[in-house]
Amino acid sequence: MLVVWTTFLLLGGVIAVAGFWLSRFGDVIAERTGLSGSWVGLILMATVTSLPELVTGVSAIRVVGSPDLALGDALGSCLFNLLLLSVVDFFYRPVCLFARAAEGHALSTGYAAVLLAVVGVNLLVPVTIPDVPLSPATLLIVPIYALALRNIFTYERRRLMEPAEPVIARYPETTLRHAVVGYLIAATAVVAAGLLLPGAALDLAETMGWTSTFVGTLFLAAATSLPELVVTLSAIRIGALDMAIANLLGSNLFNMVVLAIDDIAYPQGPLLSHVSSAHVPTVLIALLMTGIVTVGLVYRPTARPARAVSWVSLALIGAYSANALILIFGVS
Repeated sequence: MLVVWTTFLLLGGVIAVAGFWLSRFGDVIAERTGLSGSWVGLILMATVTSLPELVTGVSAIRVVGSPDLALGDALGSCLFNLLLLSVVDFFYRPVCLFARAAEGHALSTGYAAVLLAVVGVNLLVPVTIPDVPLSPATLLIVPIYALALRNIFTYERRRLMEPAEPVIARYPETTLRHAVVGYLIAATAVVAAGLLLPGAALDLAETMGWTSTFVGTLFLAAATSLPELVVTLSAIRIGALDMAIANLLGSNLFNMVVLAIDDIAYPQGPLLSHVSSAHVPTVLIALLMTGIVTVGLVYRPTARPARAVSWVSLALIGAYSANALILIFGVS
């Protein structure tokens, strides 16, 4: 048992460290190429920090043959990213997170809810299309994701007259060439750890007597979300609040694309027709948490109970805890 836990934690540590440098060098590349803070978070950083979910999901499908582990990782990462907003709320001291964040982030949460609903419906009604080895949800995920990026880009262009997030020279000593080389090295480390992580997670499940759904949704999702945690806290330290939020919400959008890629990689037919129905509560909790965040972004609360976090963050913590309890009671 000690060996299994040590292996799992070491691989998670590799992803955390490599994820930090992956995010840092990605940020340098964005800074050198003149990209805005919002797009750094939504496109570049979200894609970068979601690399562990992508590699781990495909590995879970192709290497260990566990579709439940892959789906649990994708959905659990969405929940964990939303939970991280409460961490941001705690560490962002000037004002309440949701009182300062740009309302435009609600577009990301809205499209995330649409994608989650598509996956949830497919789980509840696991229909298949004749001669098509993919889930119906997969056929919708990529075009919806592309539409989301286009609409968010259009919305950002309409806000050009508003004050932009201040540009901070965060890495004056790092050249673009150095950043690209460092990015590739860190990405290699993330890929290597991500290939081994599903096997370690399954060993953990067998050792502890847990289901792959439980391990994938909680432990594996938390491990592959460590890069999001690291880059989010780093963004808060430099005062780039919207970049931190866009990273988390953009990662949730991209996680649905990861799920579609997992489906393509699954050799036995439509992925969502070969997984446990135990994932349905996770989808519902993810929709609930996404709705809570949307309300917070629009209502913009300022109160902080006990001077810690807002009621929105408390609701997110409660919902995430409820999902954990549901999974625990489902463990056989």
